[in-house]
Amino acid sequence: MTSPRPLRPHTANFSGTPVDYRNYVDGAFVDGASGLIEVTNPATGALLGRIPESSPDVVDAAVTAARKAQPAWEKLPAIQRAGYLRQISSKIREHRLELADVIVKEQGKVRGLAQVEVDFTADYIDYMAEWARRLEGEVLTSDRPNETIFLLRKPIGTVAGILPWNFPFFLIARKLAPALVTGNTIVIKPSEETPINAFVFAELVAETDLPRGVFNLIGGQGATSGEALVTHPGIDLVTFTGSVGTGSHIMQAAGKNLTRVNLELGGKAPAIVLADADLDLAAKAIYDSRVINTGQVCNCAERVYVERPVHDALVEKLRVLFDATRYGDPSLEEDLHMGPLINRAGLDKVSRAVEQARSDGATVVTGGKVADRPTGFHYEPTLIIGARADMDIMRRETFGPVLPIQAVDSLDEAIALANDSEYGLTSSIYTSNINSALRASRELKFGETYINRENFEAMQGFHAGRRKSGIGGADGKHGLYEFTETHVVYIQGH
Repeated sequence: MTSPRPLRPHTANFSGTPVDYRNYVDGAFVDGASGLIEVTNPATGALLGRIPESSPDVVDAAVTAARKAQPAWEKLPAIQRAGYLRQISSKIREHRLELADVIVKEQGKVRGLAQVEVDFTADYIDYMAEWARRLEGEVLTSDRPNETIFLLRKPIGTVAGILPWNFPFFLIARKLAPALVTGNTIVIKPSEETPINAFVFAELVAETDLPRGVFNLIGGQGATSGEALVTHPGIDLVTFTGSVGTGSHIMQAAGKNLTRVNLELGGKAPAIVLADADLDLAAKAIYDSRVINTGQVCNCAERVYVERPVHDALVEKLRVLFDATRYGDPSLEEDLHMGPLINRAGLDKVSRAVEQARSDGATVVTGGKVADRPTGFHYEPTLIIGARADMDIMRRETFGPVLPIQAVDSLDEAIALANDSEYGLTSSIYTSNINSALRASRELKFGETYINRENFEAMQGFHAGRRKSGIGGADGKHGLYEFTETHVVYIQGH
């Protein structure tokens, strides 16, 4: 383990040598004060580095710095704030290959997807910067003579961004970019599973002209530094992406100060395949949506309802794709579809889900066990048939490369089963009938519906869930305005 980094490193360290990272608070790199957390490669177990376990005092210093910087940041014209964001996106593009390598090693993501994540992150920051000249209020009609009513949109204040581990780099941008362009400041806490990319990001930010205190980064466990952050009275909005259980706890913790929350939580996305669907298209899209990031994506297909006449044909096409899946260590092997699961707990959860499905009477067509590899948390891509609506495999989020299938007799039945869920994030349907597609769009009770394509959202859309899949949303105009509050001004003339 090397010695701690200097307070202001001039270049990000991409050497791969394990180092001790430091928090970024008020424009300086500082120690966490409560020890260090080891970060390892989920494909090999190799030590990658250590991050701070931030003490409550360090969390308080980060929030204090953000609050101190916020008034001056808000007073800047939005187009100037956008200029700082573009400096950050430029730094990301300058180091795009090295950043992808960091993600590959600490999250186990295949290299092509890691590169997409880095590039999409830079594009997303630029996209949000473009809103600088498009932030709009309203002029409302008054009931009084000579009165004008303005509805203004203003920043909420200081934001806490709590990140997940499955798309750790992109979620920095999803929290930071809309917060900053609308005049907020932010404190980000990455997942302790995949934090190194965020600490390298902080080093890149340190090389820009962004005013001190506008962006702050702290490391630590959710139960310690995360808890201190979301319960801090100086936080005006908590935006979190992660599990339902953690989101529920954050909502309760933030409620002590009546702090606003924005939560993107779990999903159990249904895919409906009708008898008139292009089965090759459906099989490939569902497969891509299931094995992407080793199935660790909350918005991708987790259960399939297929009309009985084409059930066997669809299953066979999926079996061929599942059997051809290449998986391994993305840091050493090229041209892979999947890497490892994030940790032992994730691997055990997937194993238990498949064994429970077997016990409940479902049939494993292919896969169904921990992969025979010397290292890493690898699980075979698994296809399950004979699933029923009452089985856990059709109701609980698996978060792994497992796809259960249930045969249905009609679109009516498929929609009813799809909606019978505590989740409501995304859904999809495959059909050649426009009326069936439109009906599904009307009746599926989910934040998103994908028709004849894989589940992957656009930055200009609005990624939002219903029920236990979350509160609020992200992306596009509506996601941007999640980081603002309204101020109505009445001007009485004479």
